[in-house]
Amino acid sequence: MNKRTVIVSGGLLEDEFALPILRSEETEFVIGVDKGLEFLHRHEIKPDYIVGDFDSVSKELVNYYREKVNVPIREFNPVKDASDTELALRLCIGLNRKEIWILGGTGNRIDHLWANVQCLQIALEAGADARIVDRHNQIRLIDREITLKKKEAFGPYFSLFPLEMPVDELTIRGAKYPLKNHFLKPTDSLCVSNEFEEEEVTISFVYGKVILMETRD
Repeated sequence: MNKRTVIVSGGLLEDEFALPILRSEETEFVIGVDKGLEFLHRHEIKPDYIVGDFDSVSKELVNYYREKVNVPIREFNPVKDASDTELALRLCIGLNRKEIWILGGTGNRIDHLWANVQCLQIALEAGADARIVDRHNQIRLIDREITLKKKEAFGPYFSLFPLEMPVDELTIRGAKYPLKNHFLKPTDSLCVSNEFEEEEVTISFVYGKVILMETRD
C-alpha cells in the first residue's frame, strides 16, 4: 500500500489542520520545503527530505538538519526555473510516490497558489494523485470521469475550471446545478460553487483537464 506523502511548503499552515495530517498513520513520507521547514522544526516533526533554495529560511536551521539530524537535502540556486514546491513534487514523482498532499500551498501570495495549481499537472501526467489542501479548500486536477460521494466529500461545495484548453462535453449529474454536454471554456464561470443534490455527484467529459476545487465555506 502506497501511503500518503506530505509536502510542507511555506504558505498558509494552520496547526489545527496541518498537524493531524502530518501525525496521521496514513502519512508515511514528509518533505519540508524552504520556509515550511520552520513549521516542521517548531512541532518536532522530522522530514524525510528537505528541498528548496532556502531564501526564506535561516542557514542555521538548514545546517541543523544537514549536520545534526542528517536529513537528505536537495538545495538549489535561488536563480532557477522552477518553484520550490514544483521541485519537491518532481522529487515525489522520482521516488514513485503516488498519493501526495501539499500543505502550505495556499496563502497570501496568489501567484504562488496559481503556480502550485499548475504544478498538479506534473503529478497527473505521472499517474499520481496530488492535491493542495488547507482548512477551507482541496484542489485537484482530473482528466477523466470522477464520482464524489457526499459522505466523503471535503466540503459541501465544488467548482470546476478548465486547465489550458476548453473541456468538451462536460456533464455533471447528481448536483444542485446539473449540466449535460457543455463546452466549458477557460473564460466560462458557469461551474463555480455547485452543491450536492444527491448522495453522489458524477463529473464526466470527453476531452481536457479540469481543476476541481472542493470547499467548506
